[in-house]
Amino acid sequence: MDMILDFGKIIIADLILSGDNALIIGMAAAGLAPELRKKAILYGMIIAAVLRIVFAVVATSLLGIKGILFVGSLLLFYVCWRLFVEIRSGVDHEAELALEAAEDPEQGYTGAPRKTMMSALISITIADVSMSLDNVLAVAAIADGDTTMLVFGLGLAIVLMAFAATLIMKLLTKYPWISWVGLIVLLYVACEMFYRGVVDVNTGVGPWLGLMEGWPTGKGH
Repeated sequence: MDMILDFGKIIIADLILSGDNALIIGMAAAGLAPELRKKAILYGMIIAAVLRIVFAVVATSLLGIKGILFVGSLLLFYVCWRLFVEIRSGVDHEAELALEAAEDPEQGYTGAPRKTMMSALISITIADVSMSLDNVLAVAAIADGDTTMLVFGLGLAIVLMAFAATLIMKLLTKYPWISWVGLIVLLYVACEMFYRGVVDVNTGVGPWLGLMEGWPTGKGH
């Protein structure tokens, strides 16, 4: 049952954290000449996928370091705050419009090329660094060392971005309650990560600084 709940958390986290990526990629692509847009969207998705894989490898190797869960929980709280602001400002709707404009040759910028493919991809990559880190951090926290779950979460994120970005944005725009449920799930994950980051006997800052004895907090405890 716990595994089913964890997979559910990962799916929701992947859904609601895909909005930023879709908005950045859509806006960057919409500023290109129509014949370059599909390539920009494809390359943007590939960049996002590669970054997630790199961050996942790094995150997995770092999770055993003392204090890393505590720092990660603070980052995740920041992600939750940013997501709260974005839900209220309608980022999902903006992302939906940006992707539609990028996919329609008659929308967006239609004049002579004023922006190169390289400049668009640089914009996408810079934005993707922080967004990929958000996604990996959330999935790694939920997976808690379970490699199968981690691979599933990141694989799903990549597939959703590659094949269903516009559909997801339409879904989140039509049913905003999904985003709010997702925010609550992420907040729960951040609180759980914070708790473990403080009291865990192996990696918590409490035992590390000698403030408490600590106790095991991983799966099965």
